[in-house]
Amino acid sequence: MEQLENNAYFWQKMDTLLLSSTCKIAHEKGSVHPKYPNLIYPVDYGFLQDTVGTDSQPIHVYKGSHKAQNVGAIVVSADILKKDCEVKLLVGCDDEEKIKILEFLNQTQFQKAIFFFF
Repeated sequence: MEQLENNAYFWQKMDTLLLSSTCKIAHEKGSVHPKYPNLIYPVDYGFLQDTVGTDSQPIHVYKGSHKAQNVGAIVVSADILKKDCEVKLLVGCDDEEKIKILEFLNQTQFQKAIFFFF
């Protein structure tokens, strides 16, 4: 039972990060990745201002088509070219958008990702 309580606290903290920050969209749905022209963003992609992620950059966010005020899932990606792992938040994403994000992040041999949800 304590594990479930810890899980709930984790998601509560994720929502607090989201709600206490401003989400800035850097790449709109359908736009081309700046370094890899064959990668098209399946949903809006941006970051939370005034936050710091594992790469010393702001926490990244995939923002789906639904008006949600909570984190519905997180994606963890591993990139062997950059030799890093990143955590990205999914906000307002339906199941189809979650699958498209996972496909977007897994389409190269150098990066793979999985997602976790509450």
